[in-house]
Amino acid sequence: MANFYSDNKSLAFHLRHPLMKKIVQLKEDNFADNESFDYAPRDFEDAMDSYNKVLEIVGDLSANILDPLAESVDEEGPTIVDNEVVYAKGTQVGMAAFRKAELMGMTLPRQYGGLNFTTVPYIMAGEIVARSDAAFCNLFGLQDCAETILEFGDDDMKDKYLTRICAGETAAMDLTEPDAGSDLQAVQLKATYDHDKKQWFLNGVKRFITNGDADVNLVLARSEEGTHDARGLSLFIYDRNDKALIVRRIENKLGIKGSPTCELVFKNAPAELCGVRKLGLIKYVMFLMNGARLGIGAQSLGLCEGAYREALKYAHEREQFGKPIIEFPAVYELVTNMKVRTDAVRALLYETSRFVDMYKAYDVISKKRNLTPEERKESKHYNRLADVYTPLIKLISSEYANSITYDSIQVHGGSGFMKDYPIQRMYRDARITSIYEGTSQLQVVAAIRGVVNGVFLNQIREYENTKISPNFDYLRDSLREMTDDYVKATDLVTVEKNNEYIDFHARRLVEMAGNIIMSYLLILDADRDAEFESSAQMFVKLAYAENQQRFKYIEQSEVKDLGEYKIS
Repeated sequence: MANFYSDNKSLAFHLRHPLMKKIVQLKEDNFADNESFDYAPRDFEDAMDSYNKVLEIVGDLSANILDPLAESVDEEGPTIVDNEVVYAKGTQVGMAAFRKAELMGMTLPRQYGGLNFTTVPYIMAGEIVARSDAAFCNLFGLQDCAETILEFGDDDMKDKYLTRICAGETAAMDLTEPDAGSDLQAVQLKATYDHDKKQWFLNGVKRFITNGDADVNLVLARSEEGTHDARGLSLFIYDRNDKALIVRRIENKLGIKGSPTCELVFKNAPAELCGVRKLGLIKYVMFLMNGARLGIGAQSLGLCEGAYREALKYAHEREQFGKPIIEFPAVYELVTNMKVRTDAVRALLYETSRFVDMYKAYDVISKKRNLTPEERKESKHYNRLADVYTPLIKLISSEYANSITYDSIQVHGGSGFMKDYPIQRMYRDARITSIYEGTSQLQVVAAIRGVVNGVFLNQIREYENTKISPNFDYLRDSLREMTDDYVKATDLVTVEKNNEYIDFHARRLVEMAGNIIMSYLLILDADRDAEFESSAQMFVKLAYAENQQRFKYIEQSEVKDLGEYKIS
């Protein structure tokens, strides 16, 4: 039988990264749970064995249940029956299989029924699922809303909701409104407190809510009367069992059609305040969105992997002019570049996931005891890296998902435009990845901090100084030149001390940094496993050419040129 985990050796390779040993030891608190839970690991190897076995189950279910049903799910989609969302039949089969396998609540503590996995294998599971059906990935991936309840909810909330999510109930984050899309400060859904009933009530409309009919909803609402900015917003938990929400409609979307995107009307819906008032957007939603953006990275990567494999398969099967089209340079270059870019963005995704794992593990430990000065320093270091790598991976992975699925259709030719092949679904599904959970433009706004404050450059220098085989010195020489250009470009833009000018060139600078980082990560991967040497060589060439183009553009630009781009 097919298995979408075991047939992709890159996943096991990244799961075995040297930093994983420390991550697992921190997450497992030196394996203390083994005394209370019989399924808790005894040591690092035992934990890795658990990760592998669970990922094999995810790979099996994805390949043999989700993948064969994905086309029917795309055609059927969800419906509304008696104010309840009813999933497509294929989605129902998939959800039943994942619940039976106890694959929800993967990262949650065992006391709530979770597996207490680190972020890395959880994100890998998301990649595997998305390769089969990106729409189902939304239902599976939104379990990470539970992380926000774990971090900021009180003990009663954790006992009530986390156990349910671990048992397979669904979750959603209700943020967007008709007049508040990217600008969440404009949220108007109202939360009022009834002192007699000692109860919060929600009134208003939410729009474009992924999995909007979920069992557990995290709702951003305006709790402070008379306010108009982020300081008046709080985060609430709405329980679907209270039946106080109207599903006005399911949006008719271009892609991810198996995932219900709903417009919701709250009418005196009872809710619980999560955390404290006024920090809903400033603190809690930012935490929530960072997790979601990492999840979109996994979804995007799964689409990249699926699209590459579909192109490779078709290129071997399709014959023109008496031979398979894979033998024509115009085709094999396209397919090879798809593979190379997929390897590069995978390296970035799991590097980012490791950074997230490190700072989260220290955060959990800090609630049990005081961190040592060295631990505090390391925690801050990884937190800073995660803050800028998260928007970077969301930006690059989603843009790659769009371009790689596009190229895969091109390899298929006219057949790719027909619904006979799954690549058209992947192409439609990919389009949303660069839009939801913050558009690519907003990811640049977040990631440019890593350029301006030097976090990207410092990490690039760390990669540069890592000891590797002399066989890769020639690649490192190219990267040193690329880094020099990146530094010059950054100086040219920031020396003007003009925020608009920095914003204008922000994407070029962020993508230059991303290309250098992914190049180094592939070289480091190749140093551990020769399988990645070819990808490292080719990606450095691609990255060098792209960065030269960006550098030359910046070099020839001036602040006074900004006016030429403003269309009245």
